[in-house]
Formats: sequence, C-alpha cells, structure tokens
Amino acid sequence: MRRINVIGTSCSGKSTFARKLAAKLDLQHVELDHVNWEPGWIEVGPEVFRQRALAAVAGESWVVDGNYRIAREIIWPIADTLIWLDYPLRVVVWRSIKRSISRVIFRQTCCNGNRESIRRALSRDSIILWVLQTHRSRHRNFQELLPKLASAGAEIVVLRSPRAAEQWILKVTAEVIG
Repeated sequence: MRRINVIGTSCSGKSTFARKLAAKLDLQHVELDHVNWEPGWIEVGPEVFRQRALAAVAGESWVVDGNYRIAREIIWPIADTLIWLDYPLRVVVWRSIKRSISRVIFRQTCCNGNRESIRRALSRDSIILWVLQTHRSRHRNFQELLPKLASAGAEIVVLRSPRAAEQWILKVTAEVIG
C-alpha cells in the first residue's frame, strides 16, 4: 500500500481517515478538496484541477482523499489500494449536520480557508442537502466501478462503519510496525 485513494460520500470522514492513515504509514496526504476549491468557494476549472491533481500524485507514495469524478481517470489507474468508506446514510447525514454546526459556531475553516455559514448550510449549496442528494447514486456508482478496479489489480477495502475504519487502521498499523 503505497498509493492509496480513500473514497466515500461527502461527510463520511474521508479526510480524517486519510490523514490518520497517511500519518501511520508515513505517507504524503493529499486532500482533493484543497485541489478543487479556491478561497471564497471558487471552484477551479477542469484543466486546473487536472494539472493540480497530476502534480499531487506525481510522487511514489501518497494517501489521497476524495472522489471527484475528474480525478478518477488520474488517480485510480495508478492507485494500488482504494478504501471505500461505505457508511449508511444516517451516519453521514448526522456527520454533515454536526460538522456544519461546528464549523459555523466555531468559525472553523475548511479547504483553502473557506468557511461554512448559516446561510450556506440552509441554501441549495448545503453540504447536508448534497449528502442527501448524492448518497444513493454514489453508492451504486462505486458498487459498479470498484469490481473493475479489483480485476485490474487494485486492492479494494470496503469499510461499512466508523468503528470498522478505526479497527482497520489499527490492524494495518500493527502489520506495518510488526
């Protein structure tokens, strides 16, 4: 496991999981949200995203979190491991609510200094609404795509709960150290 992509629906904990895994394995961590978003919630264009993503995975080893469709053609062919945080809708909706409230109350920043606001949380750009709208389709999409990657030689790890994810990191860490 030297080139790892952590995928899952929004608010599944991809960044937190990937950051922990990268630290345990002493690998570079790449957060695709930082590749995609400029300050002021300005989304970069496809060509800029593609260039940035290529540069981010140019090294020999990394843990990337995110599953932007445009990144799949860049990252998936060279990843040796894909980890899918396949959590139930109730888990990710709850996480999206908690995360949004926390970021608003404590004025926490996310990708490239952007901040969530009450207005954004209640708008059509709400991460909560996004989770509700995309969870099912992403699940189906990954179910279709991941077997193809497995047949091409990538290791596929499916973790169905936050507890399973924590246990998996502990197991991998023990194997690497031991």
